[in-house]
Amino acid sequence: MQKYVLSELDSGQRVITERIPSVRSVALGFWIGAGARDETPSKAGITHFIEHLLFKGTRSYSAQDIAEIFDGLGGELNAATSREHTVVYVRVADHHIEQALDVMTDMVYTPVFGDLDSEREVVLEEIAMYEDTPHELVHDLMSEAVFGDHPLGRPVIGTAEVISSVGRRALTSYHQTMYRAGNVVVAAAGNLKHDELVAQLEKAQRKQGKSPARGPRLRAPLVRPPRPSVRFLRKKTEQYHLCIGAPGIARSDRRRFTASLLDAVLGGSASSRLFQEIREKRGMAYSVYTFASQYTDTGLIGFYVGTRAENLADCLEIANDQITEVADGKLRKGELERAKENLKGRILLSMESTSNRMSRLGKSLISDTELLSIDRIAAEIDAVTPEAVSELAGVLLAPEKLSASGIGPSEERFRDAVRRITPELPAARAAAA
Repeated sequence: MQKYVLSELDSGQRVITERIPSVRSVALGFWIGAGARDETPSKAGITHFIEHLLFKGTRSYSAQDIAEIFDGLGGELNAATSREHTVVYVRVADHHIEQALDVMTDMVYTPVFGDLDSEREVVLEEIAMYEDTPHELVHDLMSEAVFGDHPLGRPVIGTAEVISSVGRRALTSYHQTMYRAGNVVVAAAGNLKHDELVAQLEKAQRKQGKSPARGPRLRAPLVRPPRPSVRFLRKKTEQYHLCIGAPGIARSDRRRFTASLLDAVLGGSASSRLFQEIREKRGMAYSVYTFASQYTDTGLIGFYVGTRAENLADCLEIANDQITEVADGKLRKGELERAKENLKGRILLSMESTSNRMSRLGKSLISDTELLSIDRIAAEIDAVTPEAVSELAGVLLAPEKLSASGIGPSEERFRDAVRRITPELPAARAAAA
């Protein structure tokens, strides 16, 4: 049984830990409630840029100091930015946790934004690399098709225009607003003691000054998603890369277990419908899968396929037939039971990793999501009925709710294929990405 301990410091920062005495390591993460959806259009990508700059030096440590310290500890230091949070995380041997905590506290709260121009070039190269990866880029087009001008529709990585021009003053202002103690969660899992970690954290914070004792930053909710639309980028590629999707459900929605099983049945595993029908039986695609993201107040659900021009329309028709069959209640014998065991098994296997346990704690707390025990999660999965899966498929993936995004040589061919499954959609606005 998972046991965790939660404390709140005077600064407002929350600390959550899980002790695992059978290991000799600790996974530690600083979770900040700052993501791409918190940016204005003129600052799109600033959250991700700051994530990079946290490694470029603090008031106490240079960029080289940070690299050498963690190399010397044998630690695995990294960071990531999503649409709703940023995380800086490390895994180190248990006897190195105090030093790791000291350096990471400085990185999070007192970056100097050094080497600004050189790191700007690194991020611009990352954007260029991303734009050369159509099977990744098409997902950002999907978010834009579903969420339009809302911040959830913008790419996390930002745009070259913003990154090329954003200055130190804007970076500092955004950092001071978002990286305050009440908007930060420290999560740890491994061979540690909670009270000792809290004491070490308070000591590290005293070195760099107290952060304002303010609570989490509140976001304006997405009241209503915009109308479905189309986004297409004309690019000379051998395959068409295409996503079909719609608004999903929020992270706190009780139907999230049903949504996970719907994802598993349709395209989340090797035995799933889309993988079997499109790849295994017909050889029409190398990569085909479903995706489901959950945010504070909404979500995103859909499927991706990468295929040659002659297979494009047929792939979409097959996918549409499978979705319709599930929505009509025609689940196959053993299909849902297999999906349940697959989902429970993956969760249990993930819990053998201290990094995954730390991420589970931190993400739940920073997103204000109920932290359920593994047994409770398994019970919730087992309780999902075939009728619930079919009903959710019909509600979320109804043709009139679907948006489409694509990358390939011909927009006309893309639209003709999309018209096969949702005739009205191709008339919707398409962005010249």
